[in-house]
This record gives sequence, C-alpha cells and structure tokens, in this order.
Amino acid sequence: MDTIASLFSFITTPVSWVIVQFHTVYGAIFGPDTGWAWGLSIVSLVILIRICLIPLFVKQIKATRAMQTLQPEMKKIQERYKNDKQRQSEEMMKLYKESGTNPLSSCLPILAQSPFFFALYHVLNGIASGQTIGVINQSLLESARKAHIFGAPLAAKFKDSASTVEALGATVTDVRVVTALMIVLMSASQFYTQRQLMTKNVDTTVKTPFMQQQKMLMYVFPIMFAVFGINFPVGVLVYWLTTNVWTMGQQMYVIHNNPTPGSKAQAAYLERLTKHVTHHGKIRRRSEKTIVKAIVAKGRDRNEFERKFINGLSKAGLAAQADGTVVKSESQAVAQTEDGTTATTAAARRQQPKRQTKAQRQSGGKQAGDETSTTSLEKSDADEPQDAKPAAAKQPQKPGSGTRSKAQSGQRKGGPQRPKSPSKK
Repeated sequence: MDTIASLFSFITTPVSWVIVQFHTVYGAIFGPDTGWAWGLSIVSLVILIRICLIPLFVKQIKATRAMQTLQPEMKKIQERYKNDKQRQSEEMMKLYKESGTNPLSSCLPILAQSPFFFALYHVLNGIASGQTIGVINQSLLESARKAHIFGAPLAAKFKDSASTVEALGATVTDVRVVTALMIVLMSASQFYTQRQLMTKNVDTTVKTPFMQQQKMLMYVFPIMFAVFGINFPVGVLVYWLTTNVWTMGQQMYVIHNNPTPGSKAQAAYLERLTKHVTHHGKIRRRSEKTIVKAIVAKGRDRNEFERKFINGLSKAGLAAQADGTVVKSESQAVAQTEDGTTATTAAARRQQPKRQTKAQRQSGGKQAGDETSTTSLEKSDADEPQDAKPAAAKQPQKPGSGTRSKAQSGQRKGGPQRPKSPSKK
C-alpha cells in the first residue's frame, strides 16, 4: 500500500493543503488539536472531491442510459447466438464500438477519486510515522497526532501494536473497536448501494455484461474494504466511510428521480408521476418533461411500465406530447354547463347497448311484429279507394284463396288476430 501511495505523491501537496485550510476553519471552532477539527477536515475534503466529480457522475449516468437503449439489440444477439458464447461476446463488443458506449463507465467515479484516496493515505501514514509531508509542518504534525476520533488516534490502524498505539496516546482496545466498527459500516454501505442498484434500478428482462459487472462489484467491493480496511489509518476510514455514504445518498436520489427504463424503480416513479399529472393536469419539473419526452419518442418500443403510464393518462383525458408536456386529449368530449364552465362528460362517448336475453329478444320481436302488422293494415286501408272495396267484394274468390291471404296477412280465420312470430336467425 505504501508503494501505491507513493505513486500518487504528486497530488499529496494539494490534498494536504486542502486539509490544512479546512483545519484552520474548524480549529477556530472546536480547537486545533481536537478530533472534530481534523475529522471534519477530512469529511469536507470528501465533499469537495465529490462535488468536483459531479460532471463525471452525470457522464456516467448518460453512459448507463446509452447502455439501456441497446438492451433490445443485446437481447437479439443473445437469442441469436445463445449456443455460441464466443460469438455472442464478439457481437456485443462490436455493438458497443458502433454505439460508442462502454460497459465499464460505472467505474469512472471510483477510478477518478482513487488518486485522492491514496494521497490522503500517504499524508496520514506520514503523520503516523512522525514525518512532515506536503504543507503539513511540524506543529501541524504534532496537532494531528494528538487528535482522537472516538478515542482512536487519527493515524492509528487496526493492526498496530500496543506500543505504537500507546505512543499516540490511546489503547489497543479503543483503536480496534473504532476501526472495526468503521470497516463494518464502510462495507455495509457499499453493499447496500450496489444491491439497491441491482434490485431496483436494473432492467431484469435482459441479461447483459453490465449486469454481471454490477453483480460482481456488489460482492467484491465489500470484501475488499473488509480485507484492506484493517491496514487503513482511522483518518482514511473516515474518508472512505464518508464517500460511501455520499455515494449511497446520490444513488438513492438517482433511483428516485431518474430511474433506469424497465426497472422496478421506473414502475414506482411512473406510478407517482401518473398520480401527480392526473391531479394537477400538467408537468412542472424539467426532469419529468425529459422522461416523458423520451417515453413518447419510443413509440412502439415502450416497455410495460411506459405503456401503462400512457394508458393512465388517456383514461384521465390527457395526452403526452413530443416536447414532454401533457395536454387534454381531444378524444374526450367537453360539455358547456349552464354557468359557463366546462365539464368533461363521459356521456359524449358512444355507449354500446347491453346484450338482451333470448326471452327479451322474443318479446321485443313480437311487439315489433304487432306494430308492423297494424301499421301495414292501416296503411293499406287508408291508401285503398272507397270505390274499390265493393268491387273487390263482388269478385268471386277461389277456394282457399281467402284463407291463404288471411294467413299471409297474419290474421286467423274467424278468430282474434295473431301476430307474426319473429324469424329465428
């Protein structure tokens, strides 16, 4: 570890200078020789570094989204070459090269802050050995050696001997309890961050090398922290625990507000967005407009959660636009009330008639037959001339013709009228 830290000695002076500047501020509040002054200086260093890495983190998010857009193509390659793993890997790499994406982009923030980590380790190791380093002079060195965090010296390690720890003004028990607790918290926070990413913010419908990479990091990083943590000074453990907590909070924010398409986090996000839009009738945040714009642009390639979101807006009489906004749907009628206000009516939509039973259809057919017969008879009587009736009565009729004509007109001979029975389809 000392050899690795020495490779980053070029950044030792800037890191030590930043720590000294923060120590000057906190020393005026808590005292220059207290653990609070030196501990908060290290925490402030972490926050400053992570703020500077935010553009890199945004780039990482964009690269991850680009990887998600390739999911359908990856699935096709997996299905096409499912029996040839080598050809499958070659086609995957070819796809990455053509699209300009990199599956290792998630490691960029870790790689970017590693020089600061090893530079801080080099500074704290010099404090533990009593050597001035960077801008830390002899007076600052003595102040840092007196600083204790929960009873453990800033430069003490888990594996330090009793004589080394006593020289720093502490006991072995205090040092090992504090360092063990920090190692456990550091490993647990790292594991929770990766597990949250794997269970909530990954599209599980397609298995990609990116998912395998994240699954590997979920178990590898906590083990690495547990193994190497016993060789870290307390100050370095404070640094790494702080950056893990920052990463965990940052990841929770991204999962809640900008989830990966097709993940469980997206389903929860779109459900919340549907309730918000149907209640207010519009989208206010720029990030929400960006997500809705991307969903509209997908068209038929939308996943299950995105289709459910679009259908939910349609049921509420709203429609998502290409620019990410939401307007009232034209398919829903708007009625004008008496007081001049507009009210959406569901009655404007065409209602489908309820299906009738067989008995209702038969009774309805009989009634229709009666009305038709009566109407036709009345019409024939009204249209026929008065002079034609006696002439028709005088004409001789063939046997059976009257009966047949009466039967055809729906009349029963010598009895009450009988309606025509409905034709059975």
